[in-house]
Amino acid sequence: MAASRAATEWVGFKTIIIREFSRIVRIWGQTIVPPAVTATLYFIIFGSLIGRRVGQVGGYDYMQFIAPGLIMMTVITNSYGNVVSSFFGAKFGKHLEELLVSPLPNWLIVAGYMGGGILRGVLVGSVVTIVSLFFTRLALMHVFAVISAVLLTSMVFALGGFINALFAKNFDQISWFPTFVLTPLTYLGGVFYSITMLPGWAHIVSHANPILYMVSAFRYGFLGTSDVDLRLAYGIMVMAAGGMFALAVALMNRGTGIRD
Repeated sequence: MAASRAATEWVGFKTIIIREFSRIVRIWGQTIVPPAVTATLYFIIFGSLIGRRVGQVGGYDYMQFIAPGLIMMTVITNSYGNVVSSFFGAKFGKHLEELLVSPLPNWLIVAGYMGGGILRGVLVGSVVTIVSLFFTRLALMHVFAVISAVLLTSMVFALGGFINALFAKNFDQISWFPTFVLTPLTYLGGVFYSITMLPGWAHIVSHANPILYMVSAFRYGFLGTSDVDLRLAYGIMVMAAGGMFALAVALMNRGTGIRD
């Protein structure tokens, strides 16, 4: 009986992942191409034009310094965007009920959507990585740091998108968070600069930004240097991922946003 239930749950989980992947590939003009074009523009404008005036940052060419940050920024926005649009679309289209009446437990539904967000984040991040190789050289100094930072960060923001979609009642409410919270935190998270370049007060304030730790951990994997304590960075990422997963499941169990 337990084996049969586990098999059923696995099929359901796999179906969610396959559906999310199919959605990503089907609308590749919206999911893959725009981030690649945006990254190219960032490299041309910030890397080539402004980078010549900035010079080196932390002993590295400016374009080489910002490349990991741009990749991580892409992972963050796409992990978040995939889940918030997909899950809210399921609510708006009234086909979420079919999933809720299935024998899948809520934690597995959350995990399925989270997996879809991670898939898109990693896929688009890989595309931007390839784009970056046309502009600069990237050397993998610490492979584990690169992989773990990407997966944990993608997990956090995929879950953030899920929670936002639960509370959202219209399309406007799924756009305010990335506009007023996610984008400012990302741009102020050390993507385009090292926090050592900031004045004292800004340096201190920057440490309250969780994205700084994610970007720094990822950059460490390529450059071997970090603006923050890596133990603290991984502690924040692991706790954020675990806490947000537990919150998302608890909200699903209460029926928040899905029983209205």
